[in-house]
Amino acid sequence: MMNPSQWFTEQAPGAESAFSLKFKQKLHEEQSEYQFIEIYETEDFGNLMVIDGCTMVSTRDNFLYHEMMSHPVLFTHPDPKRVWIIGGGDCGTLREILKHPSVEQAVQIDIDERVTRLAEIYFPELCESNNDPRADLKFIDGIKWVKDAEPNSVDIIIVDSTDPAGPAEGLFSKAFYRDCFNCLSEHGMVVQQSESPLYHMKLIGEMRDAMSSAGFEHLQTLFFPQAIYPSGWWSATIASKASLAKFRELDSANKNFDTTYYNVDIHKASLAQPEFFKKALGLK
Repeated sequence: MMNPSQWFTEQAPGAESAFSLKFKQKLHEEQSEYQFIEIYETEDFGNLMVIDGCTMVSTRDNFLYHEMMSHPVLFTHPDPKRVWIIGGGDCGTLREILKHPSVEQAVQIDIDERVTRLAEIYFPELCESNNDPRADLKFIDGIKWVKDAEPNSVDIIIVDSTDPAGPAEGLFSKAFYRDCFNCLSEHGMVVQQSESPLYHMKLIGEMRDAMSSAGFEHLQTLFFPQAIYPSGWWSATIASKASLAKFRELDSANKNFDTTYYNVDIHKASLAQPEFFKKALGLK
């Protein structure tokens, strides 16, 4: 929403709260085949992408989300070589994945090509690995891609999606998680953004139940700050075929690439479970 004071405001339905950013100008807007996309130049957060009225990515704080959607799961898998991103059209997650030398193939499957083309213009720093020979950008239906995939096709699936509405709604279903389970390798993992633990515990519980019902015996939710998302506190949930009790701590501590937020201590800290979270899910 836009008001005369030049503030973009996203209201959080059911939470009686809102988040606002003061902006200098609206740089772009368009209705793609799938969603309404806006780009703002803000006062202090750089450029801001908004899809269907919801904040998606800003220049200032995107590193939090992209790093935490990528590095914890890649350092948890014993040897990640093949990675798929479902969604992720701004390409920030792709950039982080390709920092890992073990990755031989990273396929990004986003249904809306316009998100990527606009990111190339307004967030070029996120797209700097798009021409990496290991990268493969596809603009097709990610749900169908996973459903049609052969067994043992991929090591990690990162579901970098919008909220569970519109084109992304099917990405939060038992049927989708079952298809993920079927095409993952022996130690395969899927990680999905799982909204705010402060506002969306019901959704997190339903996601975890659907993942378990689809065959994943090992689940792990991690937490991180995200200023532009509702409540400012976000999460991602990993579902794995193999144990999640340990991660490659030494490799994480000695990583040979730069990050802005993620490090081995942040990895460990992100796994700490708040009491209300454990109680809500019946965890010990």
